[in-house]
Amino acid sequence: MSDVKSILIPGRNCWTRSETHDAGVLVDARAYYRELYRAIRKARRSIVITGWQFDSDVTLLRGEDLEEANGGEVRLLPLLDQMCRENPELHVYILAWDFSMLLAMEREWMQNVLFNWTTNERLRFRFDSSSPLYGAHHQKLVVIDGVMAFTGGMDVCDCRWDDRDHPARSKLRCDSGRDPHGPYHDVQTVLTGPAVKPLAELFEARWAHSGGGEIHLEPVHRDDLTFEATMPAPPGPVAISRTFGKTILPPQDEVQEIRALYVDAIAAAERFIYIENQYFSSRAIYGALVKRMRAAGRPRLQVMLVLPRQPEALREQIAMGVAQVRLLRALREVASETGHGFAVYGSAATDEDGSDVFTYIHSKVLIVDDTFMTIGSANTTNRSLGLDSELNLSWEARAPGDEVSRAIRRVRVSLMAEHVGLAGVAALRPLVTATHLVETLDALAQAGQHRLRPHPLETVFDQNPLFKPLEPEEFLIDPEESVLDESLFEALHKGDDGLFASGVRLLSRLLVGKSCEAARRHSAILPCAPVQEEEGGALS
Repeated sequence: MSDVKSILIPGRNCWTRSETHDAGVLVDARAYYRELYRAIRKARRSIVITGWQFDSDVTLLRGEDLEEANGGEVRLLPLLDQMCRENPELHVYILAWDFSMLLAMEREWMQNVLFNWTTNERLRFRFDSSSPLYGAHHQKLVVIDGVMAFTGGMDVCDCRWDDRDHPARSKLRCDSGRDPHGPYHDVQTVLTGPAVKPLAELFEARWAHSGGGEIHLEPVHRDDLTFEATMPAPPGPVAISRTFGKTILPPQDEVQEIRALYVDAIAAAERFIYIENQYFSSRAIYGALVKRMRAAGRPRLQVMLVLPRQPEALREQIAMGVAQVRLLRALREVASETGHGFAVYGSAATDEDGSDVFTYIHSKVLIVDDTFMTIGSANTTNRSLGLDSELNLSWEARAPGDEVSRAIRRVRVSLMAEHVGLAGVAALRPLVTATHLVETLDALAQAGQHRLRPHPLETVFDQNPLFKPLEPEEFLIDPEESVLDESLFEALHKGDDGLFASGVRLLSRLLVGKSCEAARRHSAILPCAPVQEEEGGALS
């Protein structure tokens, strides 16, 4: 049994590697929301949550799971408020992205009032506007008592709940009086142990950078840290990787660990690459796949992607969808030319009228050779790898077939079985060996007897030929860097004697105050500009 060349390199494609006491993979929101409910109910000192989106009244337990609540509160904000009222030692901090106005009609309104003015004083809610110009805070992280953490692709908001059966219709997928939404797939991780500490520090720094001041999430000794995962995560250390775009206020250097993580993992692939993601428009990942496919003397790969049939919103269908289809068609041509297996799939349930109802894929998973796996918040887009804030956890095996490798394989096979719609040992056996996976999946998809479908690789312009002449060439919705010119960053950092730079420093003190001082103590997490001392000892 030969050793596997390590992909994870702290300082390049991950921030740190830490041990876990226990870790699990939670597939789909029913599993995640249920475990989050249980963790909230047991919390003693602190609950911290950061995400892209929240909804105050999202229901965490549904259907038969409601029996566990015994008639008690199961909606997110009322539950958190109740826990604060019942436990005077509990503090709750919620940090949400201060979203673009383009999304205003899709978000719950007046959340500052709703979260802060109608709840216990120890429940604090903030909007975080410290992302780069045109960027978003997209990390999803929950830390309970400093000793238990959840992270992955899932926010705690409406229109996300589903279970692994993904029926075409389900009354349980109804939020706040809305009509039930369609099938929805996502993946989250849960962990305990030393790896929680850097995640807690990450939230502390994010809270400080948002202007919320300094908080300390001291770990609480707990003997009741249990959870019911969909399947165990691999044992051993977990690597934490991040994306942060460059900002001026508060000062923060760019971090592109997840970009390097994907590129390095693809370059190392010997047998297969499995990706499930909400989008595929990253030029860096496209380039890495082409480079690996064209590499001389390397083994032929099986490359499989599972994606939504099309992005949710029309603006994303026009922008992200067009770029995605162009890249995927080009990859298909390169794979055909070089002899690699390549396929893109969707997953659908058959409705009563015989039509397909596609599952919306929102997860962000990459598995290579059953020896490497990363799960997180980062989409395979330009902005997720260079501009937005993102967070991924990764595991890698030391040798093919070792305990970590077997655990990764179980996760991969389970996810593929969900998308295909297979169950039972005999049915899953063809998915275990990766030698002819694309051929196996193609046969299942073409037969139409299960859930798997060939992805149509078409855009809204393809669907309506009258719109084809209107198809644009370039889009700004998916940049890899901030649209703010680099020369301005340099002027602000280096022009210490200029009037403009002095004015920015004054504005920084007024807007950020002590928040950046707290963040400087976490400079390994969110790097601040060097601390300079002026006359009189004041910090700039």
